[in-house]
Amino acid sequence: MIQKALFIFIIANIVFANIDLSTDLAYQLVLEKINKKTVPVSFIDNVFKNPKIELHAKIPERFARPYEKKSWEQYKKLFIKESRIVAGVKFYSKNKDLILKVSKKYGVDPFIILSIAGIESNYGKHYKGFTVFNSLYTQIHEMPKRAKWASKELASYLEYCYQDNVDPQSIEGSYAGAFGFGQFIPSSFNRYSVDFDNDGVRRPHDWPDVLGSIANYLIKNGYNSGSTNYEKKGDIWKSVYAYNHSENYVMAVLGLTEKIRERSSYLHSNVENRLNYVIETFDPLDNRSVSDLQKVLNANGYDLETDGRLGRRTLDALRDAQLKRN
Repeated sequence: MIQKALFIFIIANIVFANIDLSTDLAYQLVLEKINKKTVPVSFIDNVFKNPKIELHAKIPERFARPYEKKSWEQYKKLFIKESRIVAGVKFYSKNKDLILKVSKKYGVDPFIILSIAGIESNYGKHYKGFTVFNSLYTQIHEMPKRAKWASKELASYLEYCYQDNVDPQSIEGSYAGAFGFGQFIPSSFNRYSVDFDNDGVRRPHDWPDVLGSIANYLIKNGYNSGSTNYEKKGDIWKSVYAYNHSENYVMAVLGLTEKIRERSSYLHSNVENRLNYVIETFDPLDNRSVSDLQKVLNANGYDLETDGRLGRRTLDALRDAQLKRN
């Protein structure tokens, strides 16, 4: 059995080593566009000989029914809904110091940053489906009208992968080729992403870098630092529109921004409001939710360890608090 597996592995490597890349349209287009002074051709060759490369029939289908073509009412129901507002409030509560630090550095409304992260990836929960490489590769081969754009983005993606020592088949993203919690397309990631936590690497799935990159993108695309101009066609509107060229998208970001701002302001106005909200959204299977509950119960006069464990003392305190609410 081992000998058979080894034989198959050797044969596969021989086959892919002998692939004629001169017939691969994606390879040829990327080779024209990529900066060969910074990315060696040998790296590009190896990437395009990877056996994990495949075309996805679902990608052209997804382009045929994009979110942006939905009516505003349909779009609003998808993105300004209670579950996303609740998720945004929770995310803000857990990451408030970081969000405010990013906001202070760039002068961008913290709730705008938060809402973009919410709409783009639902705060890191939904951001992938296809490898970035295969998504762009499919667009080049199966969607002629997108081939020029996709080849430019694939070249940018390979530049990022080479510079940061990333396996091009290791990162998943959307059907369009955007990736990370901020859903940047490769050229935008190369241009606008920042190493906010100063660890030497721009990471698309680490919140300090993601939130910093979103804020940096807005500033570099017309957002005036410290602006409060939310009017249509004002600087904030234009910068969010640059992030995604859709008026529905801008209205969703601004709408979600105000919903989360209002809810967060209410919850942080006094400990009773926070307690009511935490009890209503409490998830006994989520350690962070249990820890949040313990912290708010303590703020209301209880004495619990904030260890994220749903033990008897926490349950007794929760029952007592619920009885006092009724």
